[in-house]
Amino acid sequence: MNFLAHLHLADNSKTCLASNLAGDFAKGNIEHFPKHLRQGIWLHRQIDQLTDGHELTRELVGKFPKSLTRVAPILMDLAFDHMLAKYWEEYHPQSLSDFCLKAYDALDACPDLPAALQQLTPRIRRENWLESYQHRQGLNQAIAGVSRRLSKPELFNGAAACIEKLDIEIEIAFRTFYPQLMAYSRIWSRQTPEAYLP
Repeated sequence: MNFLAHLHLADNSKTCLASNLAGDFAKGNIEHFPKHLRQGIWLHRQIDQLTDGHELTRELVGKFPKSLTRVAPILMDLAFDHMLAKYWEEYHPQSLSDFCLKAYDALDACPDLPAALQQLTPRIRRENWLESYQHRQGLNQAIAGVSRRLSKPELFNGAAACIEKLDIEIEIAFRTFYPQLMAYSRIWSRQTPEAYLP
């Protein structure tokens, strides 16, 4: 899952939006982070672990060509954010636009976020990354942005065209898997280790 999905799952599980997103930037033991960030980081890791190991997602990743094998999991995460944004009204009662503003405000208001996320937060709001996922152009911009942050951007050559070609397979996998992930996130929020509760 990428940024939008992690924020949506945080809202779905009634946990802190900013701390859940912080999980993408948090390395090492959770105990090293401020108490108000721990539950979100823990939940983020549970979500990533299930996503990476689930039969449906592994099958989808296997449908990417060999040239994209190394980055296929990243591309799947980005494509799932696109599907969530595209069909947002099926998964959340609030409009996507209003939810994005809520998420941006939550990030701005949360102290002690990992430094990399603090630096990125103004740009996320300014360029409205979350809402842009609903359009193919926004998805392609996200792919290009991720590729620029890695040491070998050429690994993403042909990625946008491949995702468009796999559109139906991606939507089927998303629609089948994501509701399960929503249910798990609610369960995990109730099973958070006491040491990680805010």
